[in-house]
Amino acid sequence: MTVFLAGGGFQGVIQQVVFGVASGGIYASLALALVLIYRAMDIANFAQGEMAMFSTFVAYSLITFAHLPYLVVFPLTIAISFLGGMAIERVLIRPFEGSPPLTMVIVTLGLFSIVNGLGGLLFGYVFKTFPSPFLASPINIGGVYIGLQDLGVIVVVLAVLVVVYLFFQRTRLGLAMRAAALYPESSRLMGVQVSWMLALGWGLAAAVGAVSGMMVAPIVFLDPNMMQPVLLYAFAAAVLGGIESPVGAVVGGVIVGVTLALVGAYVPGAQNIRVAIGLVIIVAVLVVRPSGLLGRAALSRV
Repeated sequence: MTVFLAGGGFQGVIQQVVFGVASGGIYASLALALVLIYRAMDIANFAQGEMAMFSTFVAYSLITFAHLPYLVVFPLTIAISFLGGMAIERVLIRPFEGSPPLTMVIVTLGLFSIVNGLGGLLFGYVFKTFPSPFLASPINIGGVYIGLQDLGVIVVVLAVLVVVYLFFQRTRLGLAMRAAALYPESSRLMGVQVSWMLALGWGLAAAVGAVSGMMVAPIVFLDPNMMQPVLLYAFAAAVLGGIESPVGAVVGGVIVGVTLALVGAYVPGAQNIRVAIGLVIIVAVLVVRPSGLLGRAALSRV
């Protein structure tokens, strides 16, 4: 995250909120991918961050070795990630379709290890610099500095949210995917190819994750482990906002980002326990409101 010195008092608080919103945009982008998988298969994909990392390395290779411009690499990486996500679902996830939740947790954790190890094997563990499409210079609004990189991340995340929302609410394919996730048997009777809807869900999640990785890499440097802390905060954002709600993922991401920024700035030593704070948020939400802020509580007749 772009860091600028700000004064104390109210102006300092506003500056930290700005930092937090920008950080929250990054968490929200990966949380969106987690929500897409959950809506498609009712599982949490623990490999989502590593898939985003690998997609970012693909983008890095296209820029560095193929010498393609960023504006070409960005949509091309999203397309490659979409196909890669579908392939993962077809080859690795589909054989376990309908398995108990614990089995799917183990499968995604195994995928986490495979993708992380493959990234290290192919690209190495040396930090790499990933280019940013946004200028590094900040703008000053009333004494509060806003980095163009941070502003760009927020705009990109909001654009992704709008596209995802319109896809699920306004397109036949999006409606078919929602129906396949909620009512698979009824959808099959209506002629919906449920298995392919699940593959599309994984493809969309991988594409959204690729956007997250390409937004994170210019800030934290590119290496095989770069998305692991981001994944934890994204889980916190998704759980807080509602694991089934794309809008909730963005709202949760902003809240988590602002909370971490304020706690880190004003609580002594809190910068060293950021991961613990993310875990506390997850546990607290699961205890107090398991459905999240914008999620719908599951109702059942007794």
